[in-house]
Amino acid sequence: MMQQPQNGAQILRGFVSIREGQVHYRYGGAAVAHGVLPLWMIHASPASSITLVGMMTEFARSRQVFAPDTLGNGDSAAPQAAKPDIAYYADASLRVMDALGIEKVDLYGSHTGAHIVTEMAIAHPDRFGRMILDGIAMFSPQDKADFLASYAPAITPDSFGTQFHWAWHFVRDQGWFFPYFRRDAAHLRGIAPPSTDVMHDLTVEVLKSVRTYHHAYRAAFAHPDADRLPLVRLPSLVMADQTDPLKAGVDQAASLLPGAKRWICSGLSTAQKVAALARFLDSGELVAG
Repeated sequence: MMQQPQNGAQILRGFVSIREGQVHYRYGGAAVAHGVLPLWMIHASPASSITLVGMMTEFARSRQVFAPDTLGNGDSAAPQAAKPDIAYYADASLRVMDALGIEKVDLYGSHTGAHIVTEMAIAHPDRFGRMILDGIAMFSPQDKADFLASYAPAITPDSFGTQFHWAWHFVRDQGWFFPYFRRDAAHLRGIAPPSTDVMHDLTVEVLKSVRTYHHAYRAAFAHPDADRLPLVRLPSLVMADQTDPLKAGVDQAASLLPGAKRWICSGLSTAQKVAALARFLDSGELVAG
């Protein structure tokens, strides 16, 4: 039986088994008597649910929250499919919900996670309340092809340990450039790089799954998002932080989702951002700030 956290803001960790093997997840909060749904959060690529801990801590003050490491990332088992697509990741996420005995949730997805929760919502709309897409890549066919070719190379550990050097610079350069493989002035993000502590933690997460991290990226780049988003029937919010290079896709994605709200989040603390998102999940209304 899953341990229940005693402190609403404490984030705990666990494993659950599906056919691919063990899936690692983070969770927190307590069941809410007045019917607030748990929140199911899917992280961005690369790394793992470690990137969501700050938001989870705030959400857990008012609801249960769960965040699995996607297959082939963090501490979760690798996907079985040779070339998994986003529908595969969505199905795996649903099977993790089943294994935990969770029937219905609200959805939050960041970047790759936004594509995954989109497919979850399409496959089983009866199992979800509201959906938040926090940065969804609405790339042109040319950009998709470029990213598939260059963004997420398959990495094999070698006797020189080049994977350690690669992983550090992969994480570091994503903080400086977008896309990270175009390392020139025209593609500088113009923001402060992550702290060395954050870069270390993310690099460790990438190294854990260095043989398989690329599958989720490639699935996201190949996802036919413009065709799939109109099939979602959940009340939805499409958003991105002001510093997120994927903010350019917010208007397009929102226009494809019937009745979706849109938001570019700027100048808010994590607690303030989560408070606004919690209000949307509870009422369907977005009151930022």
